[in-house]
Amino acid sequence: MRAALRFAALTVFLLAAGTDFTAWLPGSDTAIEAALTALGFRADRCQHQMRVPLPRPDAIRIPAGVELRAFRPGTDDAAWLRVNNRAFENHPDQGGWVEEILPRRMAEPWFDPEGFLLAWRGEALAGFCWTKVHTAPEHLGEIFVIGVDPDAQGIGLGRALTLAGLDHLAVVRGCPTGVLYVAAANAPAVGLYESIGFEVHRTDTALVLDRAGA
Repeated sequence: MRAALRFAALTVFLLAAGTDFTAWLPGSDTAIEAALTALGFRADRCQHQMRVPLPRPDAIRIPAGVELRAFRPGTDDAAWLRVNNRAFENHPDQGGWVEEILPRRMAEPWFDPEGFLLAWRGEALAGFCWTKVHTAPEHLGEIFVIGVDPDAQGIGLGRALTLAGLDHLAVVRGCPTGVLYVAAANAPAVGLYESIGFEVHRTDTALVLDRAGA
């Protein structure tokens, strides 16, 4: 109930400020969801948090002509931004990144360029797997963002990048569990992760407050 009241107070502030807002509700909390719905929020989309024990036994098969290496800050920024925005063109959260966002992420204390894997085909960036390690409240190795350029889809790169990221988290960072977030409606991605051993741990819901419709 206290959480619902805090959401209510925030909603009043946002309405007064004329601000659109997206609230992620982790797991299932019908009381908070009902309170937000009564305040004008609407359920917009769901995402799964999926987990897998580490290390994985699967062999990493890098597609022919592809080379993996770590991200180089200040050198690979523009190439990564281009591929990220192409891979997530219609994604409400990950698409449309601008130059100012990446340096802010790299300034975070968890950022490790060695865990930011890039897949190159010649001079062209074909995909990437950006990992993140959590130490509290659990020791988790997260695939923070993973993407494949549309021109490189269909060659098995997504699976290879996922396994390479998990291998880095297990072997280099010592993480006992891998975690990622994926849109519940993205059946191909969910199927890929399930084939690697991931299982749904919980499902989160995005509730959106549209100022125009409030």
